[in-house]
This record gives sequence, C-alpha cells and structure tokens, in this order.
Amino acid sequence: MKLGQYFSEAIRSLLASKLRSGLTILGIVIGVASVIAMLAVGRGAQASINSSIESIGTNLLFVSSGATGVTRPQTLTLADATALTDPLNAPDINMVAPIIQSRTFVSYSGTTTTTAIVGTTPAYQTLQSLTLTEGNFITDAQVTGRSSVVVLGSGAATTIFGTVTDVVGKTIRIQGLPFKVIGVLASKGGSALGTQDDNLFIPITTAQSRLTRRGVSNGVDQIYVQATQASTVNAAISEVTQILETRHNVTTADFTITNQADILNTATTITSTLTLFLGGIGGISLLVGGIGIMNIMFVVVTERTREIGLRKALGARKIYIMIQFLMESAVLSLLGGIIGIGLAWVISQIVARVASASGTSFTPVIGWDIVLLATLCSAGIGLFFGLYPSSRAANLEPVEALRTE
Repeated sequence: MKLGQYFSEAIRSLLASKLRSGLTILGIVIGVASVIAMLAVGRGAQASINSSIESIGTNLLFVSSGATGVTRPQTLTLADATALTDPLNAPDINMVAPIIQSRTFVSYSGTTTTTAIVGTTPAYQTLQSLTLTEGNFITDAQVTGRSSVVVLGSGAATTIFGTVTDVVGKTIRIQGLPFKVIGVLASKGGSALGTQDDNLFIPITTAQSRLTRRGVSNGVDQIYVQATQASTVNAAISEVTQILETRHNVTTADFTITNQADILNTATTITSTLTLFLGGIGGISLLVGGIGIMNIMFVVVTERTREIGLRKALGARKIYIMIQFLMESAVLSLLGGIIGIGLAWVISQIVARVASASGTSFTPVIGWDIVLLATLCSAGIGLFFGLYPSSRAANLEPVEALRTE
C-alpha cells in the first residue's frame, strides 16, 4: 500500500466512529492550545517588561539608601543629588533627578481619592520620557520657590476631573492644601511594571516641606542618575560611589546602586523561566491527550481483531498492519494539533483584548517556532502513544484473531 492509501484508510476508519474520534481529538486540541497559548502569554509578558525597561534606557541608575551588612545607613539628601551633577567630579553623569514618593488623599469639588504623589525636579521628565498634552512640567524656579503646583498623570486627571483637557489652572487639594494644576501628562499606558498615569508630580522641595515629615532635612527616597551613554555606565557607577562615600564619610557604601541593564537581565531571566514553566503546564495537557490516543487505539485494535486476522491470513505483512494503525493515531493527533493552533490564536486574541481593556499594553506573542514545536509534538505524541497498540495489532496470530467473536 502507498502512503496515500494508508491515509485514506485511516480517515475512513476514524469517520466510522465520529464521536469517539472527536473526543480523542479534543484532548490533543486542549493540549496543543494550552502549550501555544501559555508560551505566547509568557513571551508577551517578557516583551512587555523588556519594552518598558528599554524605553527608559539602559544607561539609567537608581541610587537608594541602605546596603547589605549596613545597619544604620545615612539618608540620601538633595545635597547628595546636587553633588552628583558636578561635571568635574562626575564627567560621565548626564542628568540627576531625586524623588520622594508617598500616597495621600486628593480632593476636588467635594470628591476625595487616594493616589501616589511624586516629588521631583524638572530632570525627571527627561529621564522618564514623559510628554504633556497641555501645560508644562515642573520648573527649576518652582522647585526653588517651593511652589504649590502639580502635574497630573492622565489617569489621575480623569479620576479627579473626569477629563484630561481644560484642567490647567484649576486648583485641587492635596492633604487639604491647595495646589494649582500646571500640566497634564500624555498617557503611557500600563505595563507589567505598572503605570505612571495615576501619579501626581510636585516640586520635591514642596513635598519635603509640606507633605512629608522626615527625620533628615532635605531627605529623599531615591536618586535617578543617567549616564552620558550606555558605554559609560560603569564609570558613572564608580563616580557615584566615590562622591557619596566621601560625602557620607564612610569606607563601605551605605547605599545601593541598581543598574537598569541589570534589571533588564534579571527581568529577562525571570520571564524566560516563567515562559518555560507555563509551557510545561501546557505540556502536561498534551501528555494527557496522548494517553487518550493510546487508550482509544487499544479499543480500536480490540474491536478490529477479526479484521486484522483476516488481513494477515490473506498475506498482509506485520509492517503494513502496524503502519495502518500508526497512521490512524497520527491523523488523530495531527488534526488535533491543527485545530489546537487555531484555538490558541483565539485565546491569545481574547487575552490581548482583555489586557487592552484594562489599560495594560500586553500582547501575547505566537511565533512560528512555537507553532512548529506544538505541531511536531502533537504528531510525535500520536506516533509514540500509537506505537504499542499498533505493535500489538501487528503481532496478533491470524488463527487466534479469526476465532475472536
């Protein structure tokens, strides 16, 4: 028999029991769809996180108070941030932005909400690639004058005013104190790292003097430092370390410097592990589908024992019998794989729409390598789990098979 004849014979045999064949295929469909959809979700999450980090730039450093083994670290201050901007001592540092973060209540026209407040300087806008839809960001004069001004994220503007337009010039109250709105940021959307759309931004000096109570005068939570370029990151780290150790009068750093590139590498490692884990879970479903194929092939062999005996009595060789049943199991798994690919695409689209509706920039990524891997795995599982039943059918003795009722 030719391969085409084996294929057509397998199709006729499967169509003879449509319900049983359909239920068997369903197991493979679920398995293949699970593998592809979960790997696609994992890759989508990895792409979203990497995009969020890379959009800021790999030449960004984060300096925080505290270090491993240091019991009483000194608090970072505005003076520390100012010292890092000295081009003589820090030629490889391009820009510095200290920040203070807290959550507090904001009210307008009798409505109160809780949101995140970020006290910072004008450099923060450039470091975080923020753009405005109207108005302006914080200026140096407003930082120096401790002005009661605020820039709203698009989400915060919508929550407070119900709109992102025509809000500049209005006054809101933060912790009961009046603040004039001077700008509204364009939406950056959500990501796996969160969103800044719901934040409010005020001059850092205003945050220190009016909204926070800190043990150290001019204390800050963190200092963002931008190296001149990616290739000077290590030099910038050395300069930050030397300047702050000198200012804090310590020989062992009582602060921590986190490299954006290190964050990217860590995030990539985590998401890659997550993707493999999700793929493994989907693989279990595919394995269950394969066991279903083996089970159904045993039933088929039992039902067609007399047919097998008659074929062998008429001269059919073992290899022909074996190929016939292997072809049936392969067709079952291949059909399940093809349908599973379509189902995985539908699931991915649903996940993408749900993420988009929730304001998160997240799109599952279905690559051809995933599709090919799932298809080959489904066909391989059909052959693997069909091998023993096929071998059992091929080894039946004709006389014993013909006696079977």
